[in-house]
Amino acid sequence: MTIGEAVKLRIIELADKNNITLNKLATVSGLTQSTINNITGGRNNSATISTIKKICDGLEMDIREFFNSTLFDDLEQEIK
Repeated sequence: MTIGEAVKLRIIELADKNNITLNKLATVSGLTQSTINNITGGRNNSATISTIKKICDGLEMDIREFFNSTLFDDLEQEIK
């Protein structure tokens, strides 16, 4: 799995866990709906740390908690 795929799945997982829609996640994170849709739809495979931090802030969680998931174990090598 690539880091982009893992981030996408983690965002979807966290929205589900918090019982909010991706649209609501965008609102509470101060992001546009298109930003969230591009990440979760796989059109943007390189979400910035700043975007991830905004999502964490919107969910009132620490960024370390975002990456504390088995999704980030055994990621593919990015440099090929």
